[in-house]
Amino acid sequence: MDEELKKKKENIEKKEEKTHECCHEEKHKHDKKECKKDKEIEELKKKNEELLNKVLYSQAEFANYKKRRELETSNMLKYSNIDIVTDLLPIVDNFERAIKLDDINLSDELSKFLDGFKIIYSHLVELLKKYEVTEIDCLNKEFNPNFEQALMTVHVEGVKSGIVVEVLQKGYMLKDKMIRPALVKVSE
Repeated sequence: MDEELKKKKENIEKKEEKTHECCHEEKHKHDKKECKKDKEIEELKKKNEELLNKVLYSQAEFANYKKRRELETSNMLKYSNIDIVTDLLPIVDNFERAIKLDDINLSDELSKFLDGFKIIYSHLVELLKKYEVTEIDCLNKEFNPNFEQALMTVHVEGVKSGIVVEVLQKGYMLKDKMIRPALVKVSE
């Protein structure tokens, strides 16, 4: 009987080992599945993070585009009348030349005619001021190549070098933008 008990005991032990092996295999299989799932989760997290970064990048790009567009639109509106102003400037120059003729002794009839020119000229100047067109003030000031173009240099006694001594053609600004540089004579 002992032997039978031994055999039964061995059989039971064998069965337990098989069961234990089976459980261990299942646990191992379960770990493999878990490991696979963990890898998939990590990959999905990475993809999710990449997509989130792409979305944030796209949003930032769109915000920058929107700001650039608003700035361009603002500048277009701000300087929308630059073409007409630049077309008016030669007319203003011609009126100024005609008005300078009044300094010469002219007949009364011609002087009256020039009075009309002066009135038209003053209206033009007021119109330009209304649209924020200003003359570049450079006479007797240091030459500034950003706003003035030197056509010639002259030696003037008692005047320091680099000073604008004569304005040959006025320069103009539209708001904060130069639309025409002043043509000047500069002391040497």
